[in-house]
Amino acid sequence: MYSFSPKLKSTSLILLVAGIVLFAIGFFMNNGISTERIKEMMEAVHSAGHNAPTHSSEMVGPQDEASHLEHATMQIHNSPLASIHFVAVFFFGLSCAVLFFYCIQHAAHAGWPIIITRVMEAIASYIPYGGAILVILMLLNIFHQGHIFHWMDPDLTDPTSAHFDVILFEKKRFLNIPFYAIRTFIYVIGASFFAWKLKAQSKKVDETKSKVEYQFLYRWAVGYIAFFGFASAAWAWDWLMSIDPHWYSTMYIWYSMVSCLSSGIAMIILFSVYLKKNGFLPQFNDNHLHDLGVFLFATSMLWTYTWFAQFMLYWYANVPEEVNYFFGRFQHYGITFLPMLIVNFLLPLLVLVSSSIKRNYKVVTVMAVVVILGHILDYFNMVMPGTVGPYWKTPEVFILILGSLLFVIGLFMFTVLTALSKLKLIPTGNPYLHESEIYEYPF
Repeated sequence: MYSFSPKLKSTSLILLVAGIVLFAIGFFMNNGISTERIKEMMEAVHSAGHNAPTHSSEMVGPQDEASHLEHATMQIHNSPLASIHFVAVFFFGLSCAVLFFYCIQHAAHAGWPIIITRVMEAIASYIPYGGAILVILMLLNIFHQGHIFHWMDPDLTDPTSAHFDVILFEKKRFLNIPFYAIRTFIYVIGASFFAWKLKAQSKKVDETKSKVEYQFLYRWAVGYIAFFGFASAAWAWDWLMSIDPHWYSTMYIWYSMVSCLSSGIAMIILFSVYLKKNGFLPQFNDNHLHDLGVFLFATSMLWTYTWFAQFMLYWYANVPEEVNYFFGRFQHYGITFLPMLIVNFLLPLLVLVSSSIKRNYKVVTVMAVVVILGHILDYFNMVMPGTVGPYWKTPEVFILILGSLLFVIGLFMFTVLTALSKLKLIPTGNPYLHESEIYEYPF
């Protein structure tokens, strides 16, 4: 049994509390930004010659100075909600992707990962807590306590309004507040149910050692794979792509999901190595590490493929309504947008391409941290340009993002390690356990 050390428990709680304090400081600093300072920030952006829009709403409706000031004010005051939103969506998606990876192994009757079954179940334990944060954010948005989702403004679908947007009017059958709320509850409750059910069924397999119960575990795993396939696509539309509802991409749902999957595998590596090095999981060896390293490398390359396929098609077509998504990021997020390819593609390619290096605990662990940080940056690039626009290089935004990260990381650590301390680390009832214990990669 794993024992959650008091020192690590204190660390996770300190991170959580520090995150709340920093976020509160950033929130009050952001709330205190005056109209005069907003005008100065607008002038600084325009004087730099950066006029590319970061959101399609900037090209619709009145274009006078008062309208631009109103839009900039909304973007600047979006910072608190946008900061916690991208972090919350990322960690929820990461946990769901880990459960997806877990279910794929059961559906394939794979033997090698049985040793790390409990690690994956513990990470999936974060799903209901991460989902609760997203439900709170959803409620804040639908009651107009934030302006992350432009399409929620009722004036935009009112034909008599000066702000009427015909594209959003056509999309309102899907993009409407009641249906959005229903879908959010489906994602969160559905994923939380599967996390609970799969853990309960896995425990029952241990207790009974029954192949019949194992067959039920297999069936529930297949069920979650189907649920995740649809839900992960739909929440990418709802929580990420609908931030700029004029723009769309058929690759986006896969690109955002693979980002979480790659980060999820990296998180499995971190917790598995931690348990191994502290003597709680001696059965985990460099063969298991190698295979996790293979999946980390493969998903990093898959992420690069989806990112490049999406980017290349828009660049080649050069349709003005489509390329604005990228122009705004090139101009205002140049130091975060393309450079993220270094940490998400180039470093995994150069470091993990060797088979032997994937057995090195230090190298693979460092690369796991690099990949997670890289994909947090990826989600930053998905959310912040469409919500905060060019006004992100301020102390308030950095404090808000740091607070959001510390809060969610602290909550994640506390939840996962608490779940691990309540689980029997070796699933003795699994019929493939012996295969996992003797598993050896042949090359």
